[in-house]
Amino acid sequence: MREAYYDELEGVFADLTEITRLVEVAVQTATEALLTGDAETAERVITADAEIDSRREKVENDAFNLLSLQQPVAGDLRLIVAALRIVSELERMGDLAEHVAKVARLRVPGLAVPEDLRPTITRMATIALEMVGRLRVVIADRDVQAAARLAETDEEMDKLRRLNFTELLRQDWTHGVEAAVDVALLGRYYERIADHAVGIANRVVFVVTGDFPVA
Repeated sequence: MREAYYDELEGVFADLTEITRLVEVAVQTATEALLTGDAETAERVITADAEIDSRREKVENDAFNLLSLQQPVAGDLRLIVAALRIVSELERMGDLAEHVAKVARLRVPGLAVPEDLRPTITRMATIALEMVGRLRVVIADRDVQAAARLAETDEEMDKLRRLNFTELLRQDWTHGVEAAVDVALLGRYYERIADHAVGIANRVVFVVTGDFPVA
């Protein structure tokens, strides 16, 4: 019985790893839609979000069953509670990728990001995607050192977000209000994806060590 119990615990984290992979695909595909103005690509992201939601429900159901039937304590309880928090944040990351895709779809056949702002948004998207990919490894291996490195990468994202605001507020802005709103939202979406990645990584550290990293 205990062996089956621990298999179920490991299964929860295996499911979290798979959801992270789906989020990674969503971020990559949404960015592709954004930079190419491809409505069909954007629709794929929007449609696929239902799969992330469904898998979140499965993880929650499995975790609640373990809590009610096994009454875990100490490290096992910490793992299950962390899994519930992690899956919620992963779902939000998927929603943020969906938001990017919706901005892209809204501006078809045009592009939401003006040409001179593409380098900043593209770099933010690249960092967000890299962080989600590395987060998948952090969850799968429960790698504390890799989790710490995610926080370091997030510092570049914060700098890019400040640059994003600087570009929006410059006096020679000629792209209009609509483009300004799009770019502000996109910068926020990618920044939040990165923030959630760091938050999840910190929860993995908590699972392994029993302590949250010091900010």
